[in-house]
Amino acid sequence: MTKKTNDQLARIADALERMAPKTKDLPNFNNFSAFMWHMASDYLEPVLLNNTVDISLLKGIDQVRDILLKNTKQFASGFPANNALLWGARGMGKSSLVKAVHSKINNDGIELKIVELQRDDLGSVGRLLKLLKRLPFKFLLFCDDLSFSYDDQNYKSLKAILDGGLDGRPDNVIFYATSNRRHLMPRDMIENERSSSINPSEAVEEKISLSDRFGLWLGFHPCSQDEYFDIIEGYTRHYNLQIDPKELEAQATEWARTRGSRSGRVAWQFFVDLAGKHKLPLREKY
Repeated sequence: MTKKTNDQLARIADALERMAPKTKDLPNFNNFSAFMWHMASDYLEPVLLNNTVDISLLKGIDQVRDILLKNTKQFASGFPANNALLWGARGMGKSSLVKAVHSKINNDGIELKIVELQRDDLGSVGRLLKLLKRLPFKFLLFCDDLSFSYDDQNYKSLKAILDGGLDGRPDNVIFYATSNRRHLMPRDMIENERSSSINPSEAVEEKISLSDRFGLWLGFHPCSQDEYFDIIEGYTRHYNLQIDPKELEAQATEWARTRGSRSGRVAWQFFVDLAGKHKLPLREKY
C-alpha cells in the first residue's frame, strides 16, 4: 500500500472520528441519587429531586405502598427482591409512589440510585445494564407508563431485564414499571389477535406472559369519595392550611364533579388551586 493511500485512509479515519458522537464521562454518583438515561449518547444525566411527594401523603394505597416499600428496602439492603409492575387506574399515584419509596429509602440511610428509562429507549437497555453492572451501587431502573402496541418489538428488550440469565439483569439492578394496562397491551388488541390468528393461544402468549415475569403485581383502583376527601385533608394538615371542613368538602366535591372523576391526582390538582388562592407555597409535585 502506497504512502499516498495510507495518508488518505488516515484522513478518512480522522474525519470519521470527529463525526462520531462523543461518549460522555460518567457522572459523580456520590453527589446524586437520581438519573435520566439518554439512549442517543449512552449518558446518565444527574437529576435533582426537588418535587418528590412525601410517602405519608399518598393515601388510599396503604397496602401496595407497604409492599413496595418492603420489597425496595430488601433490595437496597442486599437481599432478594422482585421486579414490580404497578398497574391500574390513572392518577392514583403509581409513579409518585415509586419516587416516594426511593426517597424514603435514602432518607432512612440506605443508599439507592434511581434511573428513569423512557419506553422508546428500551432498545438500549442492554448497554445500560452493562454500564450499571460495573458500578458499586444499587440501582432502581424505572419506566413510567409502559405499554406496547401490536408491532412494537421493544418488549423483547424488556425481557433482558426481567429474565436475568447470562446477559440479563445484574444483581445490583431492580426494575419497576407503571402501566394503565395489566398485560401491557390493549385488551381489544389481545382479543383481535386471538380471534384472527391460526394459533390463537400462541399469538399473544409471548406479550401477555411478559407481565407475568414481574414478581410483584400491584393494582391501583379508583378511589372512593371518602378516600378522595382523606387525601385532601392530608394535604391541608401537612401544609397547615386553615379552612372550614364543610367549605373544604363542598369545594372538593365541586372540583371532582367538574373533572368527572376522583383520584389522587385530581385531589392534588384541587389542593394546588386551593393553595394558590391562600397564597401558600408548595414543595411537592404529584
